[in-house]
This record gives sequence, C-alpha cells and structure tokens, in this order.
Amino acid sequence: MAGPLDGVRILDVTTVGYGPYACQILGDYGAEVIKVESRDGDITRGIYPFRNEGMGHFFMMANRNKRSIVLDLKVVRGREVFLKLVESVDVVICSIRPAAMDRLGLGYDDCRAVNPKIIYLALVGFGQSGPYAERPAYDDIIQGLSGMADMQGGREGPPKFVNASVCDKICSQVAAHSTLAALFSRERTGKGQLVEVPMLESMVGFNLIEHHSGQTFDPPLGPAGYERSMVEYRRPYATADGYVCALPYNTKQWRAFFSIMKRDDMVDDPRVMDPKLRSEKIGELYELVAQLVRDWQTSDLLAALKEGDIPHGGATRLDDLAADPHLRAVGFFETFEHPSEGRITLTSPPMRFSETPPDIRRLPAVLGEHSVEILSESGYSSAQISELLDDGVSVDGRSGLSPLSQNG
Repeated sequence: MAGPLDGVRILDVTTVGYGPYACQILGDYGAEVIKVESRDGDITRGIYPFRNEGMGHFFMMANRNKRSIVLDLKVVRGREVFLKLVESVDVVICSIRPAAMDRLGLGYDDCRAVNPKIIYLALVGFGQSGPYAERPAYDDIIQGLSGMADMQGGREGPPKFVNASVCDKICSQVAAHSTLAALFSRERTGKGQLVEVPMLESMVGFNLIEHHSGQTFDPPLGPAGYERSMVEYRRPYATADGYVCALPYNTKQWRAFFSIMKRDDMVDDPRVMDPKLRSEKIGELYELVAQLVRDWQTSDLLAALKEGDIPHGGATRLDDLAADPHLRAVGFFETFEHPSEGRITLTSPPMRFSETPPDIRRLPAVLGEHSVEILSESGYSSAQISELLDDGVSVDGRSGLSPLSQNG
C-alpha cells in the first residue's frame, strides 16, 4: 500500500542533520524525495564508521527513501536543471542560507516563477528578520543559545551539551510538520508559499514549555527552569548491580514507592501529600529515592516497581537496544541487503497507519546514483545527459547496483 504522502514530490537541498532527517520522515510517509547534492556530497557521507567511502553511518540513518542527483548549482546549466526539477515538484526544502540561494537565482521568488504553487521551506538557524540572520548555525551553537546547555547543568553546574544532535533532530520534526501544514493549506487554497523554519526560535519554544516556569508571569514568580528537571538527583538511579529509571509522579505513586521501601514515615509526609510542596521539594525526594534503591538488585527493584504500578524502566545501553524485547516484538529494527554496503540494519518508521502505512522503499543512495534516471525523467535526451556528465555539471553514481532487496 502507498504511504499517506504518495504522489507528493520533494526536492531535498539539505545537508547534515537538520533537513535530511525531515526529508526522510516525509519520504517514510510516501513522498518521492529527490536529494540534490554537490559533487562532494552531503558532509555526513564522510563520517566514520563506514564500509565504503561516501556511505557513512550518519548519512545512512538520515537519508533512506530518497533518490540522489548530483548538480553543480554554481554553474548556469546546473541551475537550469534545478529549476527544471522545480517545475514538477510540490516542495523545495533547503538548508542553504536564503541569501546564498537568492544569489544563485534559486530562491523562493525564482522557484515560484517556474512553479507558482511551489512550497519552499527555508531551514535557517535564525529568523531572517533578526540580527542573527546571517550567522551559521550548528547543533552545538543552538544548544548554547537556546538555553538547552544551561538547563543540562542544573541550578549550580556549568552548561553542558546533550550527548546527541538534539536540536537538529527536533527542528527536523518542526520542518516536517510545517511541510505537512503548508501542503494542507495548498489543498484548501491552491496557493504555495514560503515557509521559514528557524532553529533558535524553534528550540527556545521547545525548551520553555516547562522551563519558562516563574518567568511565565509578569511580574515573574521565580526564575526560569522547571524544578523537577533541574535537580541533581533526576537521573537513572544506581542499584547494587546496574541502573534503574524510576518515576513516582503523583501522590498515589509516591505513597506506593515509600511503602515498597518500608519507609512508613514518608507515606503521609507533607512533601508526598501536598502537590505544591512536593514540586518545591522534589530534589529532596529524588535524593531519597537514590539512597533507598542503591542496595536493591535491579531485577528485584523493577519487579517491585511494576507491582506498585510505579513508572519504571531500565537504563538501556545503546548497544543493547537491538535486543530489547519490545523493539524486537514490534519489528523496529529491519535488516536489508544494500547493493553496495552489504547487510545493514535500519530503524523502521515508528508510526502506524491502518490504510496508508509508512515504509522503507529505498535504501540510502550512493552519491549520484539516480542522476541519469532523474535527468531522463525531466526530459533530457541521452546526448544532453552525456554532455552534462562530461562537463561535470552532474555525476553518474551507478556502479552495477542491484535493486533494493530486503533480507528480513
């Protein structure tokens, strides 16, 4: 069955994490995604580990369900091919700075001139009406500017980065649903539009859902920072033989936890019974949890927390995720035979649609793997395609690749 975006065509002019992941999500939903790359390719192609140069793990995990065409957008004929592609697509998603695209003659107005209904997503670091508009933006920079690094340090510690490209990935979600909203609007109105998705503003809004805290009110009722998230002992708790994530949250769960721990003195403690006081003293309660569970065996503690209906789970190592019984049962990891990279394992789309299920239809493409195919579909003759390849405007990445074959 086709995915929910079957028939939608997207030009992916993005690199690294912010953008490629958004386009992968839309590809999982069934959109036809054409990834436009320079002769050097997406920079993540070169990030180790990899079996073959140009097919790094980072690239492989954010670029399935796409075809790859190489175009030199700095030359006239490369730009002509790009605009030819724009004529037949629904969406352009671009992470090159808008000013640079305008200089190339490939900005929103240029694309709208050849396709009046085009939806053009400008993925930017900062809103283009502000003083940071021209700054380059990478995940670490946005973690710092958005307050995320500060909140990782808690109330007292120095700022720390999250150990993930978290801003890239969160902003990719914003870009994906912005694309869906613009497509829905066009269905209603018949009009395309320019959509700007800035990382800084997206992340500040994301962070302040709970962390705006006392600053929500005027005058402020206290500092920014959600107390429960900022305290020192909000972390996986050490047991006698491992770590456990335990989260008594409401009054019933806190009372049940202290009953399990044989701490009857805490069952009716005001810090447990009064939600307002509990939120103010949550750091003290978490410290108690850490002290009370440290002598438990992990398996015994998890069983007791389950019996007490207290939210819980293990602190799974990254290397152990593939063995998780739930992830195995739902078929989250899928193994494929890649035509150039051999046996690979990808994560499957997590959402479930009863009638239009997302799926992995194409494995991550070799650089320029579909250049000739896409040029031919766009109306270029064999002679014209040969000329574009000979002049370095495009690259034919085919190397005897076989069709996608799923292995399990």
